[in-house]
Amino acid sequence: MKKIALIALVLVLTLSCAALAEPFRVGLECNYAPFNWTQVEADELSVPIDGGMGYAGGYDVEIAKRIADGLGRELVIVKTEWDGLIPALQSGMIDAIIAGMSPTAERKLTVAFSDAYYNSDLVIVVRKDSEYANATQLSDFSGAKITGQLNTFHYTVIDQIEGVQKMTAMETFPAMIVALSSGVIDGYVSERPGAVSACASNDDLTFISFESGFEASEEDTSIAVALRQSDEELREQINAILAEIGVDERNELMDAAVLNQPAAE
Repeated sequence: MKKIALIALVLVLTLSCAALAEPFRVGLECNYAPFNWTQVEADELSVPIDGGMGYAGGYDVEIAKRIADGLGRELVIVKTEWDGLIPALQSGMIDAIIAGMSPTAERKLTVAFSDAYYNSDLVIVVRKDSEYANATQLSDFSGAKITGQLNTFHYTVIDQIEGVQKMTAMETFPAMIVALSSGVIDGYVSERPGAVSACASNDDLTFISFESGFEASEEDTSIAVALRQSDEELREQINAILAEIGVDERNELMDAAVLNQPAAE
């Protein structure tokens, strides 16, 4: 009886500790495949979105899982509009942003960043049947109607294309895909993984990469975890966890995200 009582006590304590595990609340759009997306049904890779808003998957989610495990905290995904991510972090609604966010100089004025957990390059997504499908250099887009996501450096680099028609920035990548497919725009600027993802899900699209393309700093083309500037200890812990994820594993995670993204993305 004593053994049974002891086992029962251990089980109660174990469950109590699990229930008291500190949450690690991560904000992301859940709308930027292959970095992050929303799916209706759960699978072995997805994580429930807080508030019963479906399930989140993607490269950012896999990185968030590893960080949460390393911290010994329970991962909670908080779906947040892009423009609301930094305000949510600053207000304490979330503990970190893991959302394909680049550590730009402007953002560093208000938040801190971890070391990079991915590096990419910039491309332009176009329709396969457009006059720009065979472009090889930025100057080929003179006169083209090009846009990018609102409040991202993707949108600012459009100014480097001489003679371009810079269209109004759009809030989400799905919105840009719809605008492109319908002919409202001729192309949009994206990081390569996002372009690969969009083209994999939309047969009418392709993307143009450049040997000598947009001028962008490494901080613009890298992706890092955003944190409050006061959370220096957390930043150091996250950097230690990220250091354990090698380049090969990061590439494998991204390749898997591209393959696993929902067809609707």
